[in-house]
Amino acid sequence: MVPSVAATAAIGVALAQGALAASFSVSGQQFKVKVVKLEGRGFVQYGTLEAQHGGKRIPVAVSAFKNAKITGLCQSVVVPVPLFGDVSLKLKAGYGKDKVEAKNLFIDLDQLDADAVFKGINIGVAAGDTTKGPKNDTNKKDPGSFAQEADRADLENVEQTAWATSAGTFKLPGLSMSVSKGKSECF
Repeated sequence: MVPSVAATAAIGVALAQGALAASFSVSGQQFKVKVVKLEGRGFVQYGTLEAQHGGKRIPVAVSAFKNAKITGLCQSVVVPVPLFGDVSLKLKAGYGKDKVEAKNLFIDLDQLDADAVFKGINIGVAAGDTTKGPKNDTNKKDPGSFAQEADRADLENVEQTAWATSAGTFKLPGLSMSVSKGKSECF
């Protein structure tokens, strides 16, 4: 057990320092994300089908940012464990003086509530014709589907349910991760 705890700690430190790419998803299950403030540059959003474990596909909106600075990030998931009950995993970062930083951030979500301001926005673009977001998102796009893009997207008081989050780089200052019995969600 000691080597596995040490390895987990080392990976957590590497993620917090931005040394590793990061991906957060739970096979076939939604998780919640709450953000105090997200300042995004190079934004694109389009619809697609998310492939789940077992071949199930669900509709999602992909929100992608070339660069994002996040104040007050909380991600949580509750996993039901047979004969034990619910187990919650909660990750928090960016609540101190330093912000979470992400490059090539992709969020596959199906619900979003926020106060948003977009600058240089273009609504109704074909997904295959977007130019403002990250370049490595073509594998998820249906080229003819509806999309929108903006030079800048600033969101506050964000609450969303998502199926997957990934980033080329995810710097998590003040990272805190906890596992607890019962339901402990971000919102």
